[in-house]
Amino acid sequence: MNWISNYVRPKIRSLLPSSKRQMPDNTWVRCPESGQMVHQKDLEANQFVIPGSNYHVRMTAQQRFQQLFDGGEYAKVPVQDTAQDPLKFRDGRRYTERLKTDKATTGLDDAVLVGEGWLEGLEIVAAAQDFRFMGGSLGMAAGEAIVTGMLRAVEKRTPFILFAASGGARMQEGVLSLMQMPRTTIAVQKLRETRLPYIVVLTDPTTGGVTASYAMLGDVHIAEPGALICFAGPRVIQQTIREQLPEGFQRAEYLFEHGMVDMVVHRHNLRATLAKLCRLMAGSAVATRASTGAERAGHLNGSAVDGRTIETLARASDVIDPEPVEEARRVEVRPVDKRDSESKGWPPSRDTIHS
Repeated sequence: MNWISNYVRPKIRSLLPSSKRQMPDNTWVRCPESGQMVHQKDLEANQFVIPGSNYHVRMTAQQRFQQLFDGGEYAKVPVQDTAQDPLKFRDGRRYTERLKTDKATTGLDDAVLVGEGWLEGLEIVAAAQDFRFMGGSLGMAAGEAIVTGMLRAVEKRTPFILFAASGGARMQEGVLSLMQMPRTTIAVQKLRETRLPYIVVLTDPTTGGVTASYAMLGDVHIAEPGALICFAGPRVIQQTIREQLPEGFQRAEYLFEHGMVDMVVHRHNLRATLAKLCRLMAGSAVATRASTGAERAGHLNGSAVDGRTIETLARASDVIDPEPVEEARRVEVRPVDKRDSESKGWPPSRDTIHS
């Protein structure tokens, strides 16, 4: 029986046509919101947006660049190597084993991919975080990649575009991971000193130390619809304050209504929006100066332009038309009455502070 079962039957089956077609596991994708099933090829053709619900599926760093750059062609910017496991960290698995697995799965050296190329004829440098690589966490290698990309933009005098997607700092590298926050902040300052545009696209999710550093230091912050953008997650906040949070709390639309992001842009319009913003802020929009009368309307990085916001300047130049917020949903910021503050004991006196 062993000879028949192990040799004869498999041999006969190999000669006969298979009754069941082997289907790959990722042929169909289910929408997390509506449960709609979409074929993988149709999803890719629609820029990874579910047609029915407009749910934005997470994209890899390579897919981001293929949609961003002209013709999907870009040159990878080399990043200096860093220590792989400086703390010799180990939990359920060794940190080096986790890195090896994610490198093989994603085809990346770390969580950030840096590339340079052309966006509608304008040369740019861009960086994209990949959530598949250890949750897009910020470690030494990721921080080095962000800094390298920004300095490359300074060297080539081009705009810098960042696609943020991260779960925060990488715990396996401890304080060395947290040190990437000031390092990247200094690199952002280099962009400001050279007055180069820095545009951040906040994708799902952007949380933790990334939100607390370079992801919120851009000249323009664009969010994809439905993206989770926060420092601490809504579940943590709800458990801390023990109160029910508003619907859509810390989602892109909620932050837009409360002034935390400049605009929420559908993925189908994202590339055109980025190109228009780069042209506007890089100083090539001569019509902007003529229509607004501003002396320095080239870009807004590191300099005030007549006290007008990017939205006002963009509307005046007919370069971009951000989606407006209904008046009923706008959050009004009222100036603080100094007399009212003093009556409530604020600011405190020197004696109160030291007591």
